[in-house]
Order: sequence, then C-alpha cells, then structure tokens
Amino acid sequence: MIFDPAFAWSIIPDLFDGLLVTVQVVILGFLLATLIGLLLAIAQRTRHTVIRRLSSAYLSFFRNTPLMVQLYVLFFALPLAGITLPAMSTGVIGLGLYYGSYIAEGFRGAIEGVPAGQWEAARALDFHATTTWRRIVLPQALKPMVPVLGNYLIGMFKETPLLAVISIPELFQAAKQIAGMSYRYNEPYTVMALMFLAISIPTSLLFKYFERRSHV
Repeated sequence: MIFDPAFAWSIIPDLFDGLLVTVQVVILGFLLATLIGLLLAIAQRTRHTVIRRLSSAYLSFFRNTPLMVQLYVLFFALPLAGITLPAMSTGVIGLGLYYGSYIAEGFRGAIEGVPAGQWEAARALDFHATTTWRRIVLPQALKPMVPVLGNYLIGMFKETPLLAVISIPELFQAAKQIAGMSYRYNEPYTVMALMFLAISIPTSLLFKYFERRSHV
C-alpha cells in the first residue's frame, strides 16, 4: 500500500490527542515511580527487619511479573474486591509501581556509592538520620541517577502501548483505531513512530544535558 502524505497529515490531530494522553500518563507515572524507587531504596537500608522484608517482597513481586499482568490485575481484578479505578489512574499507578521497583535498584547503587566516610562523619557530628539523608546522602546519590532516570523515562514511553489493554486512548490505541477504520496501516503507524521519536530523542538529549551539568 502506497504511503499517502495527505492522509498522514489529516490524521495528525487524532494521533496528537493520543500523544498528549501518553505524555500525561508517562510523566505522572514517572514521578510516582521515582518516589517509590527512592522510598524502597531507603527502606532497604533501614534497621527495621519488617520494613526491609516488605520492601524486598515488593521488589521481588513487581520485577518478576509482567507489566501487562499487573495492569490486568489493577483494572479487572481489583473491582472484584470493590476497588474501581479510572483507566488513566490505573495506567499511572501501574507504571509507577512497576518501574518504581527498577528505579529502586538504581537508587540503591547510587546510595551505596556514597563514600562510607560521609556516613561516619554524619554520625560523628550526631546528625539526625533525616538530616543525613536530606543534606548529605541524597544530593550525592542523585547525580549518578540522572542518566538512569532518563533511560527509564524513555523506557516508559516504549511501554505505553500496553496501556491499550485497559482502554486508555494513548498514541498506539489512536493509531490502531485509525488503521481499523480506514484500512490504511502505513500512515498511522509511521506517524505514530515519528511522534515517539519526537518525544524520545529530545528527552534523551535533555537528560544528557542534565548529566553534564551535574558533573560541573
């Protein structure tokens, strides 16, 4: 089937609506995942055995089950228990919970990279644990996390087609609907791919810029 530039141009508004939904879900999911990842990394270093075991169980579950299965459980199984969430909220929570388990590993490595002398100096100065984390550890741990977070953000964009299974009208779902109604596949999927590139490439460059600035 020949690629029709005029048809491709005509479907951009519909695909752009899907792109906006994709960006919204990914950004909110990324913020949630970053927060969860940080909390899990801190929980892994706590002296409280119960908290450590619970965080380890969380990491084991979310890393060893597919994202699609987790989305199905959130969207289709939870209502059976009386918990019903909107599709958009389910997508944000699903991405946040899943990627939070992986970002936690990045934070764990970055935190362990903080020199032991920094911890010892904080204890010698009798700093409160909260002060130690906020003023000493986290500022040093965040610098090596910049490229890691950038990679996961781009990865989240690539995972958004899975959100179609819970009826979120994101970019892939919009392209699929156009293809199904028009019986033309080259144009919607090509434009979709270009839109993904238009998001992924600037995002990658932006995080590379942040990485360079963090080493200044």
